[in-house]
Amino acid sequence: MNQENHIILLVGSGAREHAIAKSIARSTRPHKLVTFGSSLNPGIAALSNQYTTGNITDSAAVTAYASEQAVTIAVVGPEAPLETGVSDKLWEMGMPVVGPKKQLAMLETSKQFTRNLMADYDVPGCPSFKHFSHLFGVPEFLGTLEDDYVVKADGLMGGKGVKVSGDHLHSHQEAIEYCKKLCDANSTFVIEEKCIGEEFSMFSFCDGTTLKHMPPIQDHKRAYEGDEGPNTGGMGSYSDADHSLPFLQQEDIEEAQAINQLVVEALKKKTGEGYKGILYGGYMATSDSVKVIEFNARFGDPEVMNLLSLLETDIMDIFEAIGNGSLDGLEVFFKKQASVCKYTVPEGYPDSPDKGFPVDINGVDKPDQLFLGAVDQKGEYLVATGSRTAAVVGVREPVAEAEQLVGQIKGNLFHRTDIGTSQLIQRRVTHMEALRG
Repeated sequence: MNQENHIILLVGSGAREHAIAKSIARSTRPHKLVTFGSSLNPGIAALSNQYTTGNITDSAAVTAYASEQAVTIAVVGPEAPLETGVSDKLWEMGMPVVGPKKQLAMLETSKQFTRNLMADYDVPGCPSFKHFSHLFGVPEFLGTLEDDYVVKADGLMGGKGVKVSGDHLHSHQEAIEYCKKLCDANSTFVIEEKCIGEEFSMFSFCDGTTLKHMPPIQDHKRAYEGDEGPNTGGMGSYSDADHSLPFLQQEDIEEAQAINQLVVEALKKKTGEGYKGILYGGYMATSDSVKVIEFNARFGDPEVMNLLSLLETDIMDIFEAIGNGSLDGLEVFFKKQASVCKYTVPEGYPDSPDKGFPVDINGVDKPDQLFLGAVDQKGEYLVATGSRTAAVVGVREPVAEAEQLVGQIKGNLFHRTDIGTSQLIQRRVTHMEALRG
């Protein structure tokens, strides 16, 4: 492996990017980290040689900073800069990027693009779907799906554009009213079959051709204990020591890995370009196969905290291999340990979160396992800004450790105590056993 002295640009300033920055800091490779964030994350700033803030979706601003800092490789954390073509502009300057170009990132930024890609290239796992730009044909298609349907607004909606029958929509009339609201906002949308089962995520490092898969992991979207309450950006996640999940069969994992590979091959056929970065497949294990819920074009948050806490291979070797297309020659290893990530969030989150209150992390006795999210530095104090505040990861005794650490963060905050517990996991196992008969 070429031991080049890298100057790494990290784009983004959330807890996901804090996890990436910590992983870079553990590298034995000579390097410097420079960060371009939308806000000042004190956790990332402490690990950066240079840190500036600005509009992370502004390609000109990001590339100017990259040029000024003589960056040799860039890592784009969030999806919004991928949608605006930040990766494209960096590549044009000769800088390798971990993060796909704009047309490849459409895998996340356009629901229509992804479903059509899967249908056109016979990628398995695609539910029945139709794309609409008006209400014509909506009642008829809903009729064919009966009570199992999902309405997805096209484009990046921050997780707020998906409405699921039974959870958010309780009749075809409610679904049609939501579709009308999207039409009035000039948004196109996809209606698709609702898949019944248990969700899991399959992440892969991609260098344009070769994929190296990460252990499967499960996120918990609901705000409250027992999977109650509104959807959030993710209240926590867990992985298992055997690199499976208790409710999954080995075939489920192999199917998801194969679909990740097939969708990258389909993208290359369609666009002529290789997908370089992190591919995030959101899957549903059902009674007879796995179904694709969605794809994302970057690490998931909170799953990234689990995965990078377990990563044994030097992340700089991985980033370099993604950039120069040599992943096939690199072994990627993860510890055979379980992990639990828990977020602490402001009271009232996600609908009307409290904000502006102080957050005290001084009592956290394992700061290496703490990841800062929606906080701002005001003098000597951290202040919550209204979204997910901070996350912790437990590894050695995953549930107990995560619970202890998250309780050491003080402020007007709450978290889910049930994530990773045997009771919640058993409920998922029982559900899948019932579905599979």
